[in-house]
Amino acid sequence: MTVRTPVRTRFAPSPTGYLHLGGARTALFSWAFARHFGGTFILRIEDTDLERSTPEAVQAILDGMNWLGLHHDEGPFYQMKRMDRYRDVVAQMLEAGTAYYCYSSPEEVEAMRERMRAAGEKPRYDGTWRPEPGKTLPAIPEGRKPVVRFKNPLDGDVTWDDMVKGSITISNRELDDLVIARPDGTPTYNFCVAIDDWDMKMTHVIRGDDHVNNTPRQINILRALGAPLPQYGHVPMILGADGEKLSKRHGAVSVMDYPAQGYLPEAMLNYLARLGWSHGDDEIFSMEQFCQWFDVDHLSKSPAQFNPEKLAWLNNHYIKQSDNARLEGLVRPLMEQDGAQFDGAPNLQSAIALLKERANTINELAEAAMLFYRQPSPDPALIAQHVTEAVKPALERFSVVCETVEWSKAALSGAMKEVLAAHKLKTPQLAMPLRLLVTGQLQTPSIDAVLELFGRETVLARLKKFIG
Repeated sequence: MTVRTPVRTRFAPSPTGYLHLGGARTALFSWAFARHFGGTFILRIEDTDLERSTPEAVQAILDGMNWLGLHHDEGPFYQMKRMDRYRDVVAQMLEAGTAYYCYSSPEEVEAMRERMRAAGEKPRYDGTWRPEPGKTLPAIPEGRKPVVRFKNPLDGDVTWDDMVKGSITISNRELDDLVIARPDGTPTYNFCVAIDDWDMKMTHVIRGDDHVNNTPRQINILRALGAPLPQYGHVPMILGADGEKLSKRHGAVSVMDYPAQGYLPEAMLNYLARLGWSHGDDEIFSMEQFCQWFDVDHLSKSPAQFNPEKLAWLNNHYIKQSDNARLEGLVRPLMEQDGAQFDGAPNLQSAIALLKERANTINELAEAAMLFYRQPSPDPALIAQHVTEAVKPALERFSVVCETVEWSKAALSGAMKEVLAAHKLKTPQLAMPLRLLVTGQLQTPSIDAVLELFGRETVLARLKKFIG
């Protein structure tokens, strides 16, 4: 694909809700495309839907982009702050004859569409107020404020070479005269997008394929203004594992749900990058590599399916690769909320190093680490089951050995083997009651590593509490 430079891309969400996964992926692809070519990535907030746009939704978008590290080079630009510019362009188009006032009421427009549906035609505005040579327009209804409509070409086609889908052609006969300004003068979505892309010198627009139907309208507006066209690429949507459009029933779909659930941003970025794009068999890669590799030629034409298990697998990889000091900063607040007691307890980074291999999320890691930071309260029924008369002598002997043995994982492992041999026991017969009495639970990492981390005094105190 020939790329026009300097590259300028944008992410332009509407602040009518959270930043969803599909939007985040679009932002990632647009950002990576700009980074690949040393271009500029712009953030634009399309907030003209006054009924649905909220400051909270704007903040959720900014928070999501910041968490992901998709930092913009220009912006954020807000459409509501560009109203004067839009009104100027509408006035220019009215003067040039590429737009016109339409006094049809909403009820009249709906009646037109009903007639067309009944005739088996595509419902559309019938051009009642469209000025044409020799045409006499109706009398202007008293007191009715008009909308402004774009004078869409009546014949011909709109064709563009989509960066993802290939050549797309839509007949102008499929498009009616789009309303570009409402009766109060407020401009409409497709018009604002076209003007923004023109003013901000967009060279490439990567967005979801739910925008395919908007593209010919925006192209026709830009052509009427004599403006250059960006190259468009429409990415297929993300589906749930059941093949349906991703929604709340598939779990969290807001990007900011994921840090709360214990996911790392690099895991989310890596996962989103592979949803509809590939680089051979590479599954794990940094964002530096992604930007170096990214091209639209390897974007899939088919919808991608969201797989929570794959995301969890990636998150586990990045947790294992993360610096323990960073993980402590994420884990400690969660543990404090859960009542963790850090005074006199093992070093938290050491606990993290022991536990992070098995953790799929930060939340799981925090929960697992709590075994070192709360007083154990073993279930009496489990004690009766595992601390039997046959095992007690071995526990007593191990307790005595613990008073003098070198306090290291290797030495503790050797001491356990000696006690097992002396009492003719198998490893689980000693390891399980040790886990239970020292930690209060039966599932832990290797018991010798756990004992080493707890320290001699704590281990002896907890054993003697139960075995005297």
